[in-house]
Amino acid sequence: MTHILAIDQGTTSSRAILFDDRLRIVATAQEEFEQHYPASGWVEHEASDLWTTTAATCRGVIEKAGLPAEEIAGIGITNQRETTLVWDAETGQAVHRAIVWQDRRTSALCQELKAAGHEEMVTDRTGLLLDPYFSATKLKWILDEVDPDRSRATSGKLLFGTVDSYLIWKLTGGRTHATDATNACRTMLYDIRKGRWSSSICKLLDIPMEMLPEVRDSAADYGTTRADLFGRELPILGVAGDQQAATIGQACFEPGMLKSTYGTGCFALLNTGPEPVRSENRLLTTIAYQLDGKPTYALEGSIFIAGAVVQWLRDGLKIIREAKETQPLAEKADESQNVVLVPAFTGLGAPYWNAECRGAIFGLTRNSGPEEFARAALESVGYQTRDLLDAMRADWAGEGAAATLRVDGGMSASDWAMQFLADIIGADVDRPEVLETTAMGAAWLAGMRAGIYPDQAGFAEMWALDRKFEPGMDAETREAKYAAWTRAVTAAQGF
Repeated sequence: MTHILAIDQGTTSSRAILFDDRLRIVATAQEEFEQHYPASGWVEHEASDLWTTTAATCRGVIEKAGLPAEEIAGIGITNQRETTLVWDAETGQAVHRAIVWQDRRTSALCQELKAAGHEEMVTDRTGLLLDPYFSATKLKWILDEVDPDRSRATSGKLLFGTVDSYLIWKLTGGRTHATDATNACRTMLYDIRKGRWSSSICKLLDIPMEMLPEVRDSAADYGTTRADLFGRELPILGVAGDQQAATIGQACFEPGMLKSTYGTGCFALLNTGPEPVRSENRLLTTIAYQLDGKPTYALEGSIFIAGAVVQWLRDGLKIIREAKETQPLAEKADESQNVVLVPAFTGLGAPYWNAECRGAIFGLTRNSGPEEFARAALESVGYQTRDLLDAMRADWAGEGAAATLRVDGGMSASDWAMQFLADIIGADVDRPEVLETTAMGAAWLAGMRAGIYPDQAGFAEMWALDRKFEPGMDAETREAKYAAWTRAVTAAQGF
């Protein structure tokens, strides 16, 4: 048994990747699924789509590789975080569409809870802010809709889970209802210091604790898959939320190491070691990974719109047909124009946390066109990343903090975007040879548990650099451009 099957269940697609015993990719399968937008600021997925695309890609990648299931030592799962599901414990059928992490429908509830003075307690226990981004208020909303008196939830007939829990439950035929610490800590229901669900927050939101999954290490036994799915029972040995899996895949095991993943959104994590660091700049304190019962903590900054701004250029404005067209357009943009795009399509994430803010474009002239829009879109990701890094450096002044940024995700393939990122943050940006760091992190957790991959130190030695982007912009230009961004964000929030 020399291979690991990694499941990467994301916001817009499900993927399965087979890795060999040297963590090399053998085969990949991917399926997109439909996004549902029933109201402004609402985003939903059909739970059945998450499951069927996951199962299909797993079967597909095994078939593509021509690999007998007997050669697969285990499964690692990584997933979109915070997305919230409630399902019937007997049938496995979801009682409502999954409410996606981007969804803002509980903004008013979060404001009410803040006004009532509850945010300090929530932040103290969970490391998070009271925001609709997290699972807790989404879960309350679903329960209010389908089980207002909580009778089904308290009697064990309804189960809650983030996407990992739902997939584990489906894969094991309902035998395992569990999650890992990195996913649990994103629900806004988990006490990250005590390592258990918070009864205080559950009581505040009227969430029965009977419906919550068991919390385990990121590398642990999560049961075995149904034999009929892949030809034999396969053990599930590793689980981590996508951003934590990318942190692991980037081998950010030492305090001060920093990674940023550019997918639909952008998520930067700074390893802060065995003790949680309370942010004074509205960043999140989170669990980077948990091994052998010991959590390693991180500061995280979350940007809601990164790669999604390129999708907007394609699907909304229709000025490109493929994402790769943004780079040549940006290179042709008029340097004399200073078009600034604030992509707050679903609010602003860290460090602003303004759920009501919406997108805006500043600096338009009669000559502004697709080239300027493309450049402004790519630059917006760099500006937002600098917002996060400045806040991290203010919160944690450890040796070497954020001296180099390791990047991954789809947008990291753009040389133009990564060079601008290095220029605007004034630091080196390292892009690894393998950009599939999220799936690799999940694979390493499972393979390390199975005994076919090395420990943390050995895995860190396997990390390989593809290209280093060094800042080339002079300091005066850098600060002038960033000042224009901060003015634009202030104006957008004022509107």
